[in-house]
Amino acid sequence: MSLIWQADFYRSPLQNVEGQVLWELLVCDETRSFEFTASCLQSQANSTWLVQQLQLAGKDKLPDVIQVFRPQSLSLMTIAANNLGIRVEATRRTLALKQWLAAKQYSLTMDKLPPLPLPENLWGEEWRFATIPSGDIVDEFAERLIPFLQIPEFLKPINLGLASTVPIPGVVIYGGRKSMRLAQWLKESQPVSLNYIAGAPDGLVLEAGLVDKWVLVTFTDEEVTVAGKLYQERKQLSRGLHFLLVQPDDSGMTYSGLWLLQDED
Repeated sequence: MSLIWQADFYRSPLQNVEGQVLWELLVCDETRSFEFTASCLQSQANSTWLVQQLQLAGKDKLPDVIQVFRPQSLSLMTIAANNLGIRVEATRRTLALKQWLAAKQYSLTMDKLPPLPLPENLWGEEWRFATIPSGDIVDEFAERLIPFLQIPEFLKPINLGLASTVPIPGVVIYGGRKSMRLAQWLKESQPVSLNYIAGAPDGLVLEAGLVDKWVLVTFTDEEVTVAGKLYQERKQLSRGLHFLLVQPDDSGMTYSGLWLLQDED
């Protein structure tokens, strides 16, 4: 079983006695049974210092993976981790670390750019809102030969305590000949959540990567708007769990990609 750390290295609200800005390294495991902190002057905040601190933190055992949620931490952490043979995973899903930062009243806000339109060469032929019963969503797809399948253990309905009858809302895209290309792009973009956004026009916005946003589709049809609002309401009943399914057509014979997603807290 892989040993996973979650880490943040960023400018902290702390200062030294001379009033100089300090950078703070926070490292924990997924249960916070292990925690490590260290700080340095901004002038010392480099990969060499990070390597030394990670070695101190892992004096008993270095991790296999370090998860990083903050874009400003990613580059330095990747360089330091590579020097130690550790893989870095860029992910927003660093719950333990974010809880620790919140308890310390440290900022978790990050600059987010406006959403970009989905590249035109990727968009499929049709799309629709859909639901799948909680008890069926894993079994329905886990045994199928789906090229891009993301069903993380922590997002399985049973691990979220959802009753088997709860409808899991989602969006199905019929990609036609572009289906595999769209699924490949989604895999590389690392989907996090897909939200209905009211506006003029309304739309579906995909949160992806660490801070990326993509407009998948816009619409003005009143019936679709009603369905979009229902989709968001259902997510409240499913603890934010939802899905994105890409398939070439509506035959139900072949699928290109499935992602289980969850709204961020």
